[in-house]
Amino acid sequence: MAELIQPRVLKGFRDILPQAEIVRTNLQEKITKVYRSYGFVPIDTPVLEYSEILLRKSNGETEKQVFRFMDNGKRDVALRFDLTVPFARFTAEHESELYFPFKRYHIAKVWRGEKPQAGRYREFVQCDIDTVGSDSAASDFEILSIMKAALAEIGVTDITIHVNHRGIFNRFLSKLGVSEKSEDILRSVDKLAKVGQEEVKKELIEYTSSQEKAEEILKYIAGSKDFESTLKMITEMAGGESEDSKRMRDIYEMMKAAGIESSYVLDPSITRGLDYYTGVVYETFLNELPSIGSVCSGGRYDNLAGLYTKTKLPGVGASIGLDRLIAGLEQLGKLESKGSYLDAEIFCMDASLVVLYQRVAAELRSKGVKVEVFPEAKSMKAQYAVTDAKGIKWGILIGSNEATKNAVTLKNLQTREQFVEISVEEAAKIILKK
Repeated sequence: MAELIQPRVLKGFRDILPQAEIVRTNLQEKITKVYRSYGFVPIDTPVLEYSEILLRKSNGETEKQVFRFMDNGKRDVALRFDLTVPFARFTAEHESELYFPFKRYHIAKVWRGEKPQAGRYREFVQCDIDTVGSDSAASDFEILSIMKAALAEIGVTDITIHVNHRGIFNRFLSKLGVSEKSEDILRSVDKLAKVGQEEVKKELIEYTSSQEKAEEILKYIAGSKDFESTLKMITEMAGGESEDSKRMRDIYEMMKAAGIESSYVLDPSITRGLDYYTGVVYETFLNELPSIGSVCSGGRYDNLAGLYTKTKLPGVGASIGLDRLIAGLEQLGKLESKGSYLDAEIFCMDASLVVLYQRVAAELRSKGVKVEVFPEAKSMKAQYAVTDAKGIKWGILIGSNEATKNAVTLKNLQTREQFVEISVEEAAKIILKK
């Protein structure tokens, strides 16, 4: 006999069992509902792209995380590490077929070869929304509004969305005379929560060759006591009013008009490490578990599509990191797990009645009940064990007595309450009502 292969998965990857996958798909469906309600439409792109497409506007850290290889055709290819860069390529390639502003959502897997840890995997799902073709405060605000609405739809309301503007920060760095080191400084500041202020200060002194300038940057990113006073402070430190500071003010006025401003803070330390962001950037934290990191983030990237087309296509978007969000909700005990989508199970009590069972199942489904028939006449103990594992609420019992009377007995498997010898129509009403 051939030696058996040990079943196993790669580090950072995982199988997902039905209970967990049902949670994931339920959350995706709710998020999708919100995305559609704002006018976003679905697209899809290949999981494999040419490496030059994915990495043209990335930094060294990103390249280290990409799964990259030569395929059988000797092509240099890579697995997508996010859904934004493929979307920029998609937009340029299908520019003549699209209308603008174009608003898309894309919920799919991405891959990053980073170190696995709690809530972080090498294969994970992102729930993206993006608008291209509009450089406006309204488009920026809409994405920020959807982030809050989508999380609220799945029951996540105790959040804080940290907002910043890369443009104001870049003006500040230019005034400080260190704009040539802006990308290094932005990436260093982006690590503040992970490595702490002292480590960031060391890096800033190295990049600016000045302790005074490093301290000025730390003062800038510390912000002030509230959104408006912080905006005033960083505007002054960046040299005064500009289009960027006006954009932030307009967005905040829209937040107040919508009555949602309390969920947002202006946080100058939020920079987002990826190079393609040019304007507003944001990250979302669970107030009860900030240590897990951002569960929804994004920003404006006005120059990204410019790598693939001469047409100016400004864009803004956000992404919910579904797996990290689920990990956080699991830690907080806020996920309801289910073993199936079924409302009811028709038990197989008598093998001679299997045709009747299927007829009753068809009638129940026509009335909106999600039901299955147990396929074999096993012991009732064995059948109950399966329905218990699936978390099915209702059991339908049809023996010879019920068959003779064209009736069913309905049993609540959680409370043991029974409705004896009732019609299929009555059973459906009870199931759908309760």
